[in-house]
Amino acid sequence: MTDLVMRRRIEAPRETVFSFLVQQEKLLRWIGVSADINPEVGGTVRIDVAGGDVMEGRYLEITPPERVSFTWGWTGNAHVPPGSSVATFDLVADGSATLLTMTHSGLPDDQCENHAAGWTYFLKRLRSATTGGDPGPVSPADLGATTPILEEDS
Repeated sequence: MTDLVMRRRIEAPRETVFSFLVQQEKLLRWIGVSADINPEVGGTVRIDVAGGDVMEGRYLEITPPERVSFTWGWTGNAHVPPGSSVATFDLVADGSATLLTMTHSGLPDDQCENHAAGWTYFLKRLRSATTGGDPGPVSPADLGATTPILEEDS
């Protein structure tokens, strides 16, 4: 098992970034084509990430505005089934910006590269959405062509 760690600096206050992790309407601006979330500890999170790839999990921790953690897994996927891994977003204020660290723990080693590419794609979209941009609809073609970037300052 491997922990995938990705860091991003986002030019938005951490309260803003946090809201894009726990408010369904905002969540859908950067990840997924549909979602059903209940953002409370033990609540469910279900996101159709790209039109047929459905992630299911449960919230483990919600500490405004500094941390959100939930279990992660794919419906019908034997390699990363629902609840088998954990995605955690830590947010640290840096002036008017936010330093985001996303840790996806418990991934099988052979699943890290695909998840790193997916998180690279979606964290870019998160940065755009939280800074007032419109990342547009999720593009499975763009998602599939994304090269993983673990750390990025801007």
